[in-house]
Amino acid sequence: MIKKPKHKSVRKLKKECWDLFSKYIRMRDCLRTTGCASFGLCITCGKRYHFKLLQAGHFIPGRHNNNLFSEEGTHAQCYNCNINLRGNTLEYRRQIIRLYGEGYDEELERQNEENRHFTVPELEKKKEDLKQKIKELEQEG
Repeated sequence: MIKKPKHKSVRKLKKECWDLFSKYIRMRDCLRTTGCASFGLCITCGKRYHFKLLQAGHFIPGRHNNNLFSEEGTHAQCYNCNINLRGNTLEYRRQIIRLYGEGYDEELERQNEENRHFTVPELEKKKEDLKQKIKELEQEG
């Protein structure tokens, strides 16, 4: 009897994409803030942390809708700012404006209002795109 290849669920693919996305965001921000892939600065408190101690923190709380994989709405954050201070949102807002310009914080909030349902093909493509972005950053760093 021949077994059919098992297809991954949206939930499993979202998790795999999130793991890659988190790695990409932390690598991107480490390279952007320190020029080194091993250490980076928290977007909100500015303290230096090892790559493994940083998290991919969202400007808009809650990992759902259009903000889950938003590169402009997700940045390297320390545990204290991301979890204990619930995102350190006032300082995060200031940094979003500094990085992307006046009003971009409001644009991210507008984007979050749209409901988003991911499909398997969309997530499979996202996964491959993220692998490529990570590979490019590894060559940079």
